[in-house]
Amino acid sequence: MDYAPYFAERRDAHLRELKEWLSIPSISAQSVHKEDVRRAAEWLADALKRAGLENVEIHPTAGHPIVYADHLHAPGKPTVLIYGHYDVQPVDPLHLWQTPPFEPDIRDNKLYARGATDDKGQLFLHIKAIEAILSTEQALPVNVKFCVEGEEEIASGNLHPFIEAHKDKLAADAVLISDTELLGPDKPAICTGLRGLCSLEVSVRTANTDLHSGTYGGGVPNALHALVSLLDSLHDKRGRVAVDGFYDDVSELTDEMRAEFAKKGIDEEKLKRTLELDALYGEEGYTFAERVGARPTLEINGMYGGFQGEGTKTVIPCEAHAKITCRLVDHQDPQDILDKVERHIRKHTPPGAKVSVVQGEKGRPYTIDPSHPLLRQAGSAYERVYGARPVFTRDGGSIPIVEAFARVLSAPVVLMGFGLPTENLHAPNEHFHLDNFDKGLLTIVEFLKRF
Repeated sequence: MDYAPYFAERRDAHLRELKEWLSIPSISAQSVHKEDVRRAAEWLADALKRAGLENVEIHPTAGHPIVYADHLHAPGKPTVLIYGHYDVQPVDPLHLWQTPPFEPDIRDNKLYARGATDDKGQLFLHIKAIEAILSTEQALPVNVKFCVEGEEEIASGNLHPFIEAHKDKLAADAVLISDTELLGPDKPAICTGLRGLCSLEVSVRTANTDLHSGTYGGGVPNALHALVSLLDSLHDKRGRVAVDGFYDDVSELTDEMRAEFAKKGIDEEKLKRTLELDALYGEEGYTFAERVGARPTLEINGMYGGFQGEGTKTVIPCEAHAKITCRLVDHQDPQDILDKVERHIRKHTPPGAKVSVVQGEKGRPYTIDPSHPLLRQAGSAYERVYGARPVFTRDGGSIPIVEAFARVLSAPVVLMGFGLPTENLHAPNEHFHLDNFDKGLLTIVEFLKRF
C-alpha cells in the first residue's frame, strides 16, 4: 500500500499537532519547568491513545515521568520497542533565536522550535506511522511498545533502574530509536555505534588564601599554574591521551570500518574554512571522521579560578577548578576510565598543590554489527523511500541508555535517524527539515512492514 497520499492529506493537521507539543517548554534540567515536563508527558500519553495504542501509562519517578504504551495484537510476530525522549535542552542564549523557541514557526520548509529535531519531532514520526497503519489496515504487522522518558538531556538517571525493574514489561525483539542524523539531504545513514561518556571535576588547592603577587610572587605555588600543568599532562604531543591504560580496551579500526568512514565524504579543508580554523586537531593517524566516530577522547570542558572581574587584581590564586569529560568506544568501561584518570591526576599533581576529584556521570559505548539482518532491512526501507542506500556510520555523541537497552533486554538496537547535522540541536534556532518529516513517516512504515 502506498502511504504517501495518506500522509500528504493529513500533513497540515499533523504539523499542527506537533507544534502544540513543541510549544510546551519541557526543559528537564531546570526545576522551574518541572510542571511543563509533566504537561509534555501528559500530551504524549494523549497522543498515543489517539493513535490507537493501548495500556498507556505515565510512570512517576524520582525525577520526570516515563510514558509507556503498547499494541500487542500480532501473535507470532516480533515485538518492537520504540524509545524516545520528550525533554529538551535549555534555550540560552535566548537573544540568538530568530523566533521564540517555544513558538514553533515554519520557514523555508523547516520547522523551528526547541525539540523540533531533538527529539520530539523524530519521535512524533513513530506515533503517526503507527496511527497510519492502524487507521488504514486496522492491524499492525508487528507488536509495538513505546518507552519514552523525560530525562535524556540530563543523563537518563531514572530510566536505567526502570528498565531493570520492568525488563519483562519492556521485553522486545528489537529496540527502534530515531535520535540520530542523516549524512545530508537524501543521504541516509544508519548509526552502528555511539560513544560512551564519563565525567569528573578536578579542584586544586595551594595556600589557605589568595596571596599578593608582589609580596609572594615567585615564592609560593600558584593554583592556576598547577592546574594548567596537571591538565597539560593528560595528552602527549601526538594528540593521544597520556593516561596509563586508557586505550587497553580500544580496538584498532579495520580496513572495512575505515572504508565506511570514508563514505561520509567529510571535506576537512572545507570544515576548517567553515569553522575558521587554521588546523584540525586530534590523534595522529586518523581522519576527522574516524577521530570523532570511533576513537576515545579526553576533553577539558571548563576551567576557572583566580580573579575574573573587570580590571586587574594582582593575586596568586589559592584554588582552581576544571571540568573534564571522556568519550569512550568499544569495550571501555566508564568506571575503569574514571579511576585511571584520577590515578593519573594524583600522580602528576605538582609540588605544593593538593588535589580533589569528584567523579560524575557514566555511560557505556554501544556498537552493533553492520551485517545484522535488522540493519539490512532498515537499509532497504531507507533505500525504498530516499532512493539511496544508507551509509553505516558511528556517531561521536552519546546516548547512554542505548547500551542499557541492548544489555538488559538482550535486544539489538536499530538507530534510524531523520535529523540533519545542520539543524542546530542544543543550539539557538533548532529546526527540523520537513522533507525528512515526510520521508521519515514513509520510511518507518516501510521498516515496520519489512520487520
